[in-house]
Amino acid sequence: MNKAELVERLAEQTGLTKKDARKAVDGLVEVITDSLVTNEPVIITGFGKFETRDRKATTRINPQTGQKMKTPAKTVPAFKAGKNLKEAVTKTKKAKKKKK
Repeated sequence: MNKAELVERLAEQTGLTKKDARKAVDGLVEVITDSLVTNEPVIITGFGKFETRDRKATTRINPQTGQKMKTPAKTVPAFKAGKNLKEAVTKTKKAKKKKK
């Protein structure tokens, strides 16, 4: 599902206009982004947690040349699924397997 499809489905489920649904999606993305930039996690109970994680500097090997390269330490965004989301996905996967 892409952003346009998300906006359309949000509008259908909430009764919002597509314009208002797009503002809601854009606003949510902006709030999550701003929070992560300031290293503040965003927790949506039952859905999951958006957070930042630090990666160490490492030495890797370029598979084409065999040359060693250093990758710098960096902070990356991460998402950890909540219990309700995990259970919903697991139930859906199990139901699809039973149909086959």
